[in-house]
Amino acid sequence: MKAKCSSVLIAVLATGNAYAQSSVTLYGIIDTGVQYYNNATSSGGTVVGMPSLSGKLPSRFGFRGVEDLGSGFKAFFVLENGFAVNNGALGYGGRIFGRAANVGIDSQYGSLTLGRQMNMTLYALTDADVIGPSNHSLAVFDTYLPNARSDNAIGYMGTWRGFTLGGTYSFGRDAAGPAGPSATNCAGQVPGDFIACRQYTALLAYTSDRFGVTASYDVMRGGTGASAPLSSSADTDTRTIIDGFARFGAVKLGAGWIRRNTSSSVHSQSDIFFAGGSYLFTPALTFDAQAVRYILRTRSDATLLVGRATYAFSKRTSVYSSIGYIFNSSKSAVPVSAGGSVGTGKDQVGAMVGMQQRF
Repeated sequence: MKAKCSSVLIAVLATGNAYAQSSVTLYGIIDTGVQYYNNATSSGGTVVGMPSLSGKLPSRFGFRGVEDLGSGFKAFFVLENGFAVNNGALGYGGRIFGRAANVGIDSQYGSLTLGRQMNMTLYALTDADVIGPSNHSLAVFDTYLPNARSDNAIGYMGTWRGFTLGGTYSFGRDAAGPAGPSATNCAGQVPGDFIACRQYTALLAYTSDRFGVTASYDVMRGGTGASAPLSSSADTDTRTIIDGFARFGAVKLGAGWIRRNTSSSVHSQSDIFFAGGSYLFTPALTFDAQAVRYILRTRSDATLLVGRATYAFSKRTSVYSSIGYIFNSSKSAVPVSAGGSVGTGKDQVGAMVGMQQRF
């Protein structure tokens, strides 16, 4: 009898320990450098200094926690802060956890996430955009793309046999503003106006070791008092993305198309076409290049060429050099640097040398 009781007690304790397995991880990236670009105004002029937005990647730190609930279910949370290295300021509209603040459940059926989170537009660009959210990137044409997150959101993502299905629904897409590229003062959840500041995003993708294709759809609505042009719940801003990538040994190629339609008092339509590649020259040295074509219907167009070299001293520390050149049409004023400035109709060259440390 004593042996039997001891066996039961051991089994109960073992089960309790298994269910209590959990971990909390502190992680982050600190990334900055010195940049240069010319033609900063209509009369010329140059800028030399540290960028406030991004180097190769936006700087951040965060906490990620996971607890094993048993039977293949895990609870998780993510709290992630974004900040500017040049002055220590909070990013994302001054929010302490502007990059992510969510909790959820993960299982073999997929993950369900509640709170501020990355939406499907950001996931759609992860593999195909080889340059990523750097200083010279797609961000110069559309600052929302590297900052595609939603407040007050329910998110789902699941993967089976290479196919991924995901989506988010936000009751109020952005509770901060107006400072920051994605802070638009549209908190939503307004009594009597059910659709004010609502947003939904959807993604369908197939990914293998050699290639992948992705399609996503993103619709956001405006609200009273929100940043222009979405100042009414009848106003919408829609983005459609189709992209893909392929790997050939040490080479990765990526390309895609982004269509944006803004329907408010004035309708606007734009297209972004991008294609690029990465080459792992040695385990420590990587070269990236990308060409981007931007067309704003009936108004202007621009073309961006980017080249970048990265040398990794270790898994945590690397240095990089990035060069960009943008050709603006006579009515275009797209800067070569994210957060930069350029004279209307001026071409512009930009360069940056930076350092990144991960922890």
